[in-house]
Amino acid sequence: MEKQLTLTSQNQMQTLIKNAIKVLCGSAFLALMSQLSIPLPFSPVPLSMQTFAVFLLGAFLGPRIGALSVIAYLAEGSAGLPVFAGGLTNPLWFCSARTGYLIGFVIAAFVIGKTYEYRPQMGFFSSLLTMASGAVTILAVGALWLSIFVGPQAAITMGVLPFLIADSIKIVAAACIAQGFALIKK
Repeated sequence: MEKQLTLTSQNQMQTLIKNAIKVLCGSAFLALMSQLSIPLPFSPVPLSMQTFAVFLLGAFLGPRIGALSVIAYLAEGSAGLPVFAGGLTNPLWFCSARTGYLIGFVIAAFVIGKTYEYRPQMGFFSSLLTMASGAVTILAVGALWLSIFVGPQAAITMGVLPFLIADSIKIVAAACIAQGFALIKK
């Protein structure tokens, strides 16, 4: 009986360590993709590859590990590490005009991950819709928060419309990658 408890404890510890490594790797991937950004002179929100990273984190790491990876990324930013778009350091990120987008990342990673968990063998069109749901989540939460700073109309103009084309491309690319890996697994 004691031996069985020890084995169970070891298995739990191994799972915990594996999950912690996945979370750290996921947050590092998000931080790396955040550095690929273009500041927009008419918007406080840059065009970046963060959303693409969030889509993939949800699809590949699942709802909990994907969302925890984003939370770890936000914790790294809170600690003053230059993880945010363009190498920005902002320990008070939760007080900025970008906060809604960052919170949206957590929700989107969870939603995408939960959808892939529920339907692991989804087709390409379903994968596109899943990634699009993540983009809509990020843009909606982001624009809602941004509207506090600039008003609702400007939030749409500055925080949603400029990102629609780029997000569409990222949605297709993330869906293609997810489907490619699904085919390799078969």
